[in-house]
Amino acid sequence: MKPAIFIDRDGTINEQMGYINHISRFKLIPGAAEAIRLLNKNDYLVIVVTNQSGAARGYFPEELIYKVNKHMKNILLEYKAKIDAIYFCKHLPEDGCNCRKPKTGMIDAACKDFSIDLSRSYVIGDMCVDMELAKNAGIKGIMVKTGYGLGEIEYRLPKANLRPFYIADDLFSAVRWILENDKGR
Repeated sequence: MKPAIFIDRDGTINEQMGYINHISRFKLIPGAAEAIRLLNKNDYLVIVVTNQSGAARGYFPEELIYKVNKHMKNILLEYKAKIDAIYFCKHLPEDGCNCRKPKTGMIDAACKDFSIDLSRSYVIGDMCVDMELAKNAGIKGIMVKTGYGLGEIEYRLPKANLRPFYIADDLFSAVRWILENDKGR
């Protein structure tokens, strides 16, 4: 069994642009590729879990989600960084699906597809919904200050019944913290 790092996409791996309605709007956050490469090198599964309701809202075609994800994987491969899997929820919040964060459907699907040690796994994201996902899945959550992170930390987190396991400047500093503190390594 391997630990998995479940990473939110928009605002954590790439710059938060609202809905990425064109592939040209996808821009990696500095250090994200290096962070993922470090996880690969240290034998963690890298799994992206992302809510992507823009297609359901009619903002862009569903195919664009696949194109952007493929584009992200290709860019990361140029840096010798690999994503093991991408799970996304294309539903609206009111659809009541099992896969939309903070519900655990994407993590549950990953656990069916991979042999995952949840006791050593983490969720990394820029929003309270990512920390709720971690709590609901019974794993540790790390909040980053990129994307919506700063505002979420200052305005939403104090009112939420959530406490991130750690707050990091960005994905790279979150991964460094995990590598320095994972007792199972």
